[in-house]
Amino acid sequence: MASQSQNPSMASLSSQICNHIASIFSKPTHPHPPVLDILVAEISSTAARNGRVFLYGVGREGLMLKAFCMRLFHLGLSAHFVFDVTTPPVTSNDLLIASAGPGGFSTVDALCSVARSYGGRVLLLTAQPETGSCVKHASVVGYIPAQTMADDSDDGEVAKSRPLLPMGSVYEGALFVLFEMVVYQLGDVLNQSPEAVRARHTNLE
Repeated sequence: MASQSQNPSMASLSSQICNHIASIFSKPTHPHPPVLDILVAEISSTAARNGRVFLYGVGREGLMLKAFCMRLFHLGLSAHFVFDVTTPPVTSNDLLIASAGPGGFSTVDALCSVARSYGGRVLLLTAQPETGSCVKHASVVGYIPAQTMADDSDDGEVAKSRPLLPMGSVYEGALFVLFEMVVYQLGDVLNQSPEAVRARHTNLE
């Protein structure tokens, strides 16, 4: 059993992490609208036209989007993570939500370009809305002003001190919190009761 003396340290670390992530959502994003509003509006519009929601991200960003995809399905949406074997073709009614925290990845660039070529809308989440290579493929940009691997060093050298949230962890943590806020608001917008949402959870566990 852990000693009682460890508990304050755990509480302190968890508070620092949560406060750091929470601070991201109080940073100004002008001229970009609040990313929460963008996500809720784009997803609810897609649902209203009976479109599907596709999601993609690489690495840990991708894991956050997979969790979000699961909750969108629970909300009654046709939600698909790109490269799953049951992913259908994208059409002009559909929305691709892609994340490129540092601004661009070759796979994200390519997928956003393909989705646009078939008439789909592309919502790009990024911490680099002005310079990222993925931005040129986006219908709309959701700006998350969090540290990623694109800005976790000093003058090209890795910082000497060890940060509590290294590399892209701030951005990835912000994605998780952001998606929980989106799910909460969409529940009201889509008129989904907690019982209806829970009923869509798999029983093959």
